[in-house]
Amino acid sequence: MNLPAWLSNALPIFLLLVAIGVVLARLPKVDMGHSEAFKRRRVMNWVPLGMTYAFLYFGRYNLSAIVDKFEHAHLLTKLQFGDIDGVGAITYGVAFLLNGPLTDRFGGRKTLLIAAGGSAVMNVVMALAVGRAAEDPERFYSTLMFANAANMYFQSFGAVSIVKVNAPWFHVRERGVLGGLFGILISLGLYFAYDWAKQLAEAFGLTAAFWVPAAVLAACWVVAFTMIRDTPSKAGFEDFDTGDATSGDTEPAPVFDVVKRMLSQRAVLIIIAIEFCSGFLRQGVMKWYRLFAKATGDDHSFVYTNWGMVLCVAGILGGVFAGFISDHVFESRRGPVAAVLYGGLLLGALVAFMALGSPVLGWTMLFMSLCVIGVHGMLSGTASMDFGGTKSAGLVTGVIDGFVYLGTASQAFLYGHLLPDSRSLAAHQPTAWKIWPGAMIVMALIGVGLCSRVWNARPKPRSAAAH
Repeated sequence: MNLPAWLSNALPIFLLLVAIGVVLARLPKVDMGHSEAFKRRRVMNWVPLGMTYAFLYFGRYNLSAIVDKFEHAHLLTKLQFGDIDGVGAITYGVAFLLNGPLTDRFGGRKTLLIAAGGSAVMNVVMALAVGRAAEDPERFYSTLMFANAANMYFQSFGAVSIVKVNAPWFHVRERGVLGGLFGILISLGLYFAYDWAKQLAEAFGLTAAFWVPAAVLAACWVVAFTMIRDTPSKAGFEDFDTGDATSGDTEPAPVFDVVKRMLSQRAVLIIIAIEFCSGFLRQGVMKWYRLFAKATGDDHSFVYTNWGMVLCVAGILGGVFAGFISDHVFESRRGPVAAVLYGGLLLGALVAFMALGSPVLGWTMLFMSLCVIGVHGMLSGTASMDFGGTKSAGLVTGVIDGFVYLGTASQAFLYGHLLPDSRSLAAHQPTAWKIWPGAMIVMALIGVGLCSRVWNARPKPRSAAAH
């Protein structure tokens, strides 16, 4: 049955609204005694913050969203894209080691402005490079390599900034609500990137996929500068005890002390290794499914056509599922949640290996996205706060997220060099892509084993450790 055109276009939006409704319906209501004026000002703080981060995704994944069009226009090969993506991912991951401490020192508002402003400028550079690509392909490749890496450097401020800004505004009992709302906003960022960028490129040309994110991020910069404040006291309200791991500390600990304390915990080292695997699997799904589908002629399916939307829905539902079983099944432990979701990733990778060329593959990729986004939220988002604290949120989040993107870089280089070039006859045969799900099976197996090692892991309060 063929749906009317208007209904086909409305269906993804309807799915998104349903997913958001499910999230909002289950969010707990926590009363911490804040005044109504404080609550209104806090909303005015986190909404611009969250939307700026969502639109940072728009300016980060837009290249991945339209890379098949670059291939079709003979401007980039799969190998070249893999190298560009890999260098960008390494830059992003390593930058966390510098930008995490910088965020702790200067505050999340300033570093968020650096992220939005820098990404806007780099998207302009990429738009100009794309416009002149046909004149000098070699220069286009080198310019895109540099601009994408620079963009990823600026983007790396985003994740640590939102954690740093929100920590003083929300008590630990309120952060579950905050996490749910930000899960929606971040998942929307994937929708903006993968659906909007593709539609802009098709309607107005490839450069539009970079000009529009640059303009949106510039607008976000102005709003963020005007509205966001690092602490309640900087917005005219009293600061309060947030009840987290560094509650009561008057000054942040020296960077070396924080790193030493963090890396002395076996659970943290295992979480870092798990998140390396998560980075490999997350981007292995997000960045290569569309290239596979395009090359093998499966580019008219619902999942392919609405890739940004299904990723958005997967992100929302994955976060909801992970949060629910963490709080109501595993007593707020993160390891068992990660183990369950990694079991889903392993199952999905095995199905994908057997279902290459089948309509089942797209929905399998959606299921794997749900699992890996749930893991990422549990470990990079929640566990980083469990084992860190407000005063050192930037550094702790940065180290864990840095390894996520080192995993991203490894899959970019591996797949870029081993998967068939889209212009070759082999690329049209699904069997030529076996290395794609095959490598994900290996990483999922490693992840399952690592998750089993942190099944009962809990953060150790500093006061308890002193006795």
